[in-house]
Amino acid sequence: MKLIFPLLALIGGMALAVQSQINGGLGKKVGVIEGSFISFSVGTLALLFILLFFGNGDISAISTVPKWQLIGGLLGAFFVIVQVIAVPKIGVSATLMAVIVGQILIGAMIDHFGLFGGNRFPIDLKKMIAILLLLFALFLYYKK
Repeated sequence: MKLIFPLLALIGGMALAVQSQINGGLGKKVGVIEGSFISFSVGTLALLFILLFFGNGDISAISTVPKWQLIGGLLGAFFVIVQVIAVPKIGVSATLMAVIVGQILIGAMIDHFGLFGGNRFPIDLKKMIAILLLLFALFLYYKK
């Protein structure tokens, strides 16, 4: 059971790579904003059907959440637009490598300071070295 969450994250990462290529190709054919809109629309419809058949939360509680928690969709839309723009120019692997480094950089700051209501996981020297190695890896990967 301990492996289920890392396995799900691994599969999610694989899906993200496939999504990147699909969205990049879609954007080349229909346009960046149009491709992003189509991608989000299909995802929204899928989530609507999942919500209708499997949802067990309280969607009406949206009025009680802090308003800043509603920007997740905007950040997701921004990410899809970045995929559509970057993948045709630098490829899926370079795009995702930069995305992962960006996620880890911000994730480390969020963890270190306990931002957005999260638990604190301080950055130590070992983590700093790992982050610097990631930045160096991105540099090496993308350098021509």
